[in-house]
Amino acid sequence: MPARTPEECDHLFGEYVNRGDLDALLKLYDPTGSLVQRDGGVASGHAAIGAVLGRLVAMRPRLTVKIVKVIRADEDLAMVYSDWTMSAPGPDGPPIERGGKAIEVVRRQRDGTWLFVLDDPYGRD
Repeated sequence: MPARTPEECDHLFGEYVNRGDLDALLKLYDPTGSLVQRDGGVASGHAAIGAVLGRLVAMRPRLTVKIVKVIRADEDLAMVYSDWTMSAPGPDGPPIERGGKAIEVVRRQRDGTWLFVLDDPYGRD
């Protein structure tokens, strides 16, 4: 299912992570998009983003995403601010708990769907 609004990019991201659906996650990203990693490195393009998201999905997390605001630059470009929390089983016992304040740039495609162009899960921390 593609995103039909800027906000839906984040909602679907959470849904697909919780389902463990890496293929669906990658379809939310522009082929030339970039994802900022926790260490500040940037993964660009589907192959690199898939490697990062593959590690996330492998953790079997439960992700909750709350949209804070959306700013539209025009009809085809928007910035989405969201807060997220994640809990995943720890490899040796206690669960892994993380959270962040994301900022993303999304762009409407010719078919009317929206894709992540720039995704920084820690952009407002």
